[in-house]
Amino acid sequence: MESSTGTLVSVNISVAKGTPKVPVATADVDEKGIVTDAHAGPWHRQVSLLSVESMARFSAEEGRTFQPGDFAENLTVQGIYLSEVSVLGRFRSGSVELEVTQLGKRCHGDGCAIFQTAGKCVMPKEGLFCRVLSTGTLRPGDTIEYIPRPLRFLVITLSDRASRGDYEDHSGPRAVQCLEQFFASKRWTVEIETRILPDDADKLRAALIEARESGIDAVFTSGGTGIGPRDITPDVVLRLADKTLPGIMEHIRQKYGQEKPAALLSRSVAAVLGGTLVYTLPGSPRAVEEYLEEILKTLEHIICTLHEIDAH
Repeated sequence: MESSTGTLVSVNISVAKGTPKVPVATADVDEKGIVTDAHAGPWHRQVSLLSVESMARFSAEEGRTFQPGDFAENLTVQGIYLSEVSVLGRFRSGSVELEVTQLGKRCHGDGCAIFQTAGKCVMPKEGLFCRVLSTGTLRPGDTIEYIPRPLRFLVITLSDRASRGDYEDHSGPRAVQCLEQFFASKRWTVEIETRILPDDADKLRAALIEARESGIDAVFTSGGTGIGPRDITPDVVLRLADKTLPGIMEHIRQKYGQEKPAALLSRSVAAVLGGTLVYTLPGSPRAVEEYLEEILKTLEHIICTLHEIDAH
């Protein structure tokens, strides 16, 4: 979803959770959320949003009229397609900036006053939750802007021959294809950069440091995970790593090593460099596909974890 601008139709607060909120003429936002609101606090769901469009559709389906705040949303907005918003995206209104931390929520059923009144609720599927990045004051009628935050990936092929142009790289493009296919059905947008490097420790180290410093979310390397004299990829990564994630690579080696014993010889590693994930994959397109099939099962979760978002 691209940047879009809408209107803050209503600002709503309540003194208790699980109850409708009441519109107010103005609301101060501090580092915990909307001041005096029951949902404010040191957690990732400080401010909730729902669109007028969602409320109108739900009203038509239920044959009754709902007002801003009826679904316990803090901010009722118009003109922004919240159904296309992704986690880590930003909302900005005046000096207030919010970061999206959760899409929808679990319905509390009979324990919720809203559910008891309406019979069901639109928030679990169409509501959004945010945390405060910068404070200020919100008022109905204010402009509110959505700024997407794409996931940024770097795919690096490590190969002396490919870097010289002796043969065409196939593993890097296969990694890109797997990532694009996986995220095509997600609400995230992705930006993928590719590089081909020789099996050179200094050049790989420089590329990884640059990725870490520039805020790349995840780096996927292919090649250099064997035991040959030029296979240096895991060694470089481990020297830079703040943390390692041994479980994912152990699982992959076990899974494919049962049928292909040579798969157990891979030295592939997964690590965290600052806020950047690094996965070192073997150099064949088939292996890249097999490794990513497993890695992608947890990638969204671990990215949220690195951003201190508890998505449970």
